[in-house]
Amino acid sequence: MNYFKSFSEKIISGKIHDFDALALELFHFQSQNNPIYQRYLQARGIRSAEVSSLEQIPFLPISFFKTEKVICQPENEYDFWYSSSGTTGMQTSRHFIWSREFYLKHSLRIFESVYGSIQDFHVLALLPSYLEREGSSLVDMAAYFIQESGSGHSGFYLYQQEDLYEKLLELKTSSKKILLLGVTFALLDLAERYTVSGFENLLVMETGGMKGRRKEMIREEVHEKLKKAFGLSQIHSEYGMTELLSQAYAPRDGIFRESFSMRIFIRDTYDPFHWVKGSSGAINVIDLANFHSCAFLETQDLGRKNEDGSFTVLGRMDNSEVRGCNLLIN
Repeated sequence: MNYFKSFSEKIISGKIHDFDALALELFHFQSQNNPIYQRYLQARGIRSAEVSSLEQIPFLPISFFKTEKVICQPENEYDFWYSSSGTTGMQTSRHFIWSREFYLKHSLRIFESVYGSIQDFHVLALLPSYLEREGSSLVDMAAYFIQESGSGHSGFYLYQQEDLYEKLLELKTSSKKILLLGVTFALLDLAERYTVSGFENLLVMETGGMKGRRKEMIREEVHEKLKKAFGLSQIHSEYGMTELLSQAYAPRDGIFRESFSMRIFIRDTYDPFHWVKGSSGAINVIDLANFHSCAFLETQDLGRKNEDGSFTVLGRMDNSEVRGCNLLIN
């Protein structure tokens, strides 16, 4: 637990001067203290002492969060867990959290590093389906943003689209910016019912997620519909998932920037142990904020890493289960 506290302080400070060194330190810690990851390394025939670069680190398939407790300490030392969304009958993930307070403060720091102080915003969260179940990390993050905004206008909306529309009109001339954070299908429903234009202070951010409510659409089509309905030149996107404690944001065109605690790698879709550069493949993530679970995750998302270090999410791999936070295809 002392290691967790020490590592969390490094992350919260935002002073990560040498990402590679910190990630390697964390790999050697987790290879010895995370029983699931340790067994995975043994099954792969990996000797952790011989790993000396990020490219040599094996990534744990994210599906292990559905069947195992991916932790580095006894379960009774974890005070919380988040669960993924899923359709009926789908097995969901559980991410055991050492500190809920750490997750919330870390998420806010990432947001503010991109968009500035949350106190400059009214936060309107349109998150049906997520609000209708327990254990959503997205809902917890949104609730914290609402609280920290200090605005009496901030709040959650389930299916009260008329109330949300009226609130948007009320805040149209506010000196503060408006963050409309929404699951994709609900934003599209709102866009088809109302036309909101002439806003100079509105930021619409989709988190992904059709939840079986609408047909799948490519990201450009979704964004064009939303831009037209809200009279905006850009729609923002958030990339996150239950199994990660860090997020990435795309202020324009679905192009995400790695947060200071995250590093994206692209693997060959047919050979998970082979890296690719300059082309699309499956996304692997190093998330230093996962110091208490596993920081090295092989996702089921497809993506492309750009020359400037940004990345684009292209959709889901074939035959993988659909996850609530990431249904868009670019």
